[in-house]
Formats: sequence, C-alpha cells, structure tokens
Amino acid sequence: MAMRLSRSIVGEAEADAVRRVIREDGYLGMGSEVQRFERDLATYLGVAEDHVITTNSGTAALHLAVQAILDCVPPVSDGQAEILVPSLTFVASFQAIGAGGGTPVPCEIRPDTGTIDLEDAARRLTPRTRAIMPVHYASNPADLDAVYAFAAAHGLRVIEDAAHAFGCRWKGRRIGSFGDVICFSFDGIKNITCGEGGCIVTADAAVAALCRDARLLSVKNDSEKRFAGSRSWDFDVDRQGWRYHMSNIMAAIGRTQLARLDGEFAPARRALAARYRERLKDLAGVRPLTPAPEAEIIPHIFPVRIANGLRQAVADALAARGIPTGRHYKPNHLLSLYGGGRLSLPVTEQFFAEILTLPLHPGLTSEDVDAVCDSIAGVVEKGRTHCTRSFSA
Repeated sequence: MAMRLSRSIVGEAEADAVRRVIREDGYLGMGSEVQRFERDLATYLGVAEDHVITTNSGTAALHLAVQAILDCVPPVSDGQAEILVPSLTFVASFQAIGAGGGTPVPCEIRPDTGTIDLEDAARRLTPRTRAIMPVHYASNPADLDAVYAFAAAHGLRVIEDAAHAFGCRWKGRRIGSFGDVICFSFDGIKNITCGEGGCIVTADAAVAALCRDARLLSVKNDSEKRFAGSRSWDFDVDRQGWRYHMSNIMAAIGRTQLARLDGEFAPARRALAARYRERLKDLAGVRPLTPAPEAEIIPHIFPVRIANGLRQAVADALAARGIPTGRHYKPNHLLSLYGGGRLSLPVTEQFFAEILTLPLHPGLTSEDVDAVCDSIAGVVEKGRTHCTRSFSA
C-alpha cells in the first residue's frame, strides 16, 4: 500500500458496530446510540453527561459554540462581536466564527509551537472583543493557563478549537475536562473518527442547552425525545438552528474508536512522533515544533519547519519517492474573504513558508518514518552547501 499522509484506521470492529445499529436498532438517525456515545465521552473526559453535545462535524461544533457564546455575552452596539483567533488554522475556525455571528480577528502565532501569540492578541483587543479561540495546533495546548488568564483579565469567553487534541492532557488533566467551551473533531483522520463528527464540551448550562437545541434546528428539548425514540411534533422555535446532529451510525463508529484510543492509537502515534524527533534532532535546518512541557499530547499531525528555502525541494524529493506531504495551514489572513493579505503577520507568513507536514497515522511503521527522514536528510545535506540561512525565529 502506498504511504499516506493521514488515514482512517478502521476495521472489523467498526463494521460490526455499524452492522449492530442496522440490524438491532434499525434507526440510523440520532437516537440511543448517540446518547450512549455522549455518555462514553463524558466518562472518558470525567465530566457530567449533560456537558457533552455531539455534532456531525468539528466545524459544526465550533459554529454552535460561537453562536451560543455570542448569545450569552453583552451585545456589541456598533458592528459585530470580535473573536481573537490565530491566523494559522484551518479555514473552518474562521468560517465558524463568521457563521456564528462574529468577526474573526487574525492574530500572530508563536514560531516554536504554531499557537496563538498572546502579546499580539492583546494589541488587537477592541471594545467589540468578546472571546478568544485558541487553536491546539498539532495537538499542542500550549500556553493554556496563559490563555485563560488573558481571557479573565479582559472579560472574554474562551472557545478552544481542540480539533487536533482529543485525548491530550494539560498538567495531567484531559483537554475537555476543564475550561470554558471546548470543541473536538472526529473526522476521518483525527485521533478518533466517527467518519465525520465532532462535539462540544462545556460546564456552562446555558451554553450547553443552546448548543443542544441548535443542533436540531433549535426545536426545544428535541434531543431528549430522540434519545427516547420519539420526536417533537408540537413545538416552538425562537432562535436560528441548524441540522448538525450526529447519527447513530456515526456514534457507533465513534464508540468503537474511543475504546481503541488509549491502548492502540495513542501509543502508536506517540512512538512514531518520537521516532521522527530522534531521527531529525541533529539535522541542521529541520526543526520539529516544540510541545509544551505541561502537555501530554497524542499527535494528530507532525509538522516540521525547514529552513534555507528548502521546504519545496524537500517536498518534491519526498513526492518523487511516493511520500506525500502537506502544509497545515495557509494563514487565513491571506485568503480573499479575510483580507487577502492586507494585514501583515510576518511571523505567521514565515512559518507558512517553512512548514511541511510529514506522514503520521497509526498505520505507519518505524521503517516508513526512517524512509521519510532519510529522504529529508539527503536534500538538506545537499542544500546546506549552497544555503546557510538559519530559522528567522
């Protein structure tokens, strides 16, 4: 099989789970299997069951969280509420903020972690700022304590984009077991998958209730009826909602994946990342990102920075050997919808120029990692005779 950058690791256990829903339940929409998945997630995270709201994607989770938060904070009298967010994130983060009624405010990143630079974020505060959305880039919840201290100092809500970070810990506590509002993704290549899917975790009862209803078109209390095998027929709607609920089939896959995470997926991902770090540690001009020492991560992706203008040469050499690479992510402030580069974020732009994502998923072997690193070393060693510029930051 050709090497893949990322891939779903599913098999007979997931097929059996879907088969069980089809044969034993027969209802493929949102029902008792989704309720069981929410209970499993709550147990895993160590939170109350009503703190967990599953959705049909991580983007939907972010959208609902933004909408609910903006319903719960003081309104903005002039313009839209603003949410601080690192420019280096998948466009879903920015789209969710806009869809939820806010304006994303792009911020610089720290070059060692790819996560939000709070000093730059402070410069972008205005009277319209209502929240901050830290993105746990490459599964790293860097500066999480500082993010919450920043939010408290400025009266902001926190929406953690933890799409990369399911199963990770900060100071021994699982991401999602504490904090304000945390959003996960369970799409096909994340640490666990439902095929597609996501969830919101929050102890704020008002936010949870708004998200729970909004995922079902804001039909009030419809989740409880669906979990009981019923539906709402005579109902009221007083708020915009969306068709964002999870299905029983998705939940069945997710429950199986969750059971495999700590014993199978997490050790494999960590071992492969450790192998990359060991092989690349002495290679000048190649720098993996730095996980926060307070974090225990399950790496979803493995980006490295490549100096001396050699990123594309490395990518081309790997492609010639059948090894795929990626670039996570094009900064959003460069996209037409968000300014097309009118804003200058030089650290983020330099990071994007140097970043290359290497293959990482539990289907890889240590020999695959060695093949990747050997190819990188060949290009870098050759290029170093012509270029000597080091990292900019």
